[in-house]
Amino acid sequence: MAITPLAAATSTIEAKPVSPPAPAPAAGKPALRARLFKIIGAAVATLLVIWLLYYWLIGSNYISTEDAYVGANVSVVTPQIAGAITEVAVNDAQEVRKGDVLVRIDPADAQLAVAQAEAEYGRADRRVRSYFANDQSNVATIASRHADVARARAQLASADSDLARARIDLRRRQSLAKTGVVSGEELTTSINGVETAQASREAAVAALAQARANQGVASGQHKAGRALTEGVNRERNPEVAAARAALDIAKLALSRTVIRAPVDGLVARRRAQVGQRVAVGAELLSVVPLRDVYVDANFKEVQLKRVEPDQPVELTADRYGGSVVYHGRVIGIGGGTGAAFSTIPAQNATGNWIKVVQRLPVRIALDPKEVARHPLRVGLSMDTTIDLRPRTSRSEAAR
Repeated sequence: MAITPLAAATSTIEAKPVSPPAPAPAAGKPALRARLFKIIGAAVATLLVIWLLYYWLIGSNYISTEDAYVGANVSVVTPQIAGAITEVAVNDAQEVRKGDVLVRIDPADAQLAVAQAEAEYGRADRRVRSYFANDQSNVATIASRHADVARARAQLASADSDLARARIDLRRRQSLAKTGVVSGEELTTSINGVETAQASREAAVAALAQARANQGVASGQHKAGRALTEGVNRERNPEVAAARAALDIAKLALSRTVIRAPVDGLVARRRAQVGQRVAVGAELLSVVPLRDVYVDANFKEVQLKRVEPDQPVELTADRYGGSVVYHGRVIGIGGGTGAAFSTIPAQNATGNWIKVVQRLPVRIALDPKEVARHPLRVGLSMDTTIDLRPRTSRSEAAR
């Protein structure tokens, strides 16, 4: 059988095996990788530039911390007198107003003390009234004693005159007795008259001395009385003033049997119980002034370079979340770290030492209106952000 050329060609093709096509060269992969690296690098550089611009323009003007807590000047209520509690008018978590009654102490002892002080005051008042009355009496007595002295002087002058007249009469009769005109009996009578006049004069001298002594006694009594009344009226007299002060003290002690709220706030840590006998200074309860709370934000010392008073602050509380923003201002920076004021301060001068960044408390005042709308409690944590921009920059940004 003869074979045609076409069949021969087909046989030749079928006899040779067919090889697969050669793969294309991988020259495009390095270029793709390089493009990806460039894109990533550009993105990182862009993000870095954006972050630097943000920090320079915005971020460096604010500092934040979560280490911040609500505080308040808690008023601790203590009794100022000792006694047994008869009533406790409040409970924990109860709101009170300034002046509301919190606790009553048995007033019996204080009432008796007031009654006694009132009696002492009345006694002192009457005693001082007698001082003023005696002073007027002493004035009259002195006038009487002056009259007695004047009368004694007049009597002495009369006695001197009688004595002089008796002596003249005696001398005359003695001269006449030598001539026999005057009898011996008349002469004896004249001598007795002189002696009588002399005795009367001596009595007048003694009476004058007695009158002067009585005048001195009256003057001394008047000075003693004036020392009790001079320069003051009855109400300002020391005895009356002392008795009135004792009465005021007793009334004050009586008023202190009713203990009232010193501030508006919330009652906390109530320890007082009816029937309990308390001493002066014993802690009965506390009143937390929730409208006057503040925040102590503990910033790292490296953050405080630009912190100044009156800088604005924005705060959020975990209790309300980020939907409620409080606005406040910086009051000042604390005088020391917590470690410095701890019960056992750190002794960094001994042993091995490792530097640890310290924190200082920054006191922040809150807006009372915002606190009234969203009340806070002492000890709640806050997120705090301080605006460090200068005041002019803040004013321009506000416009």
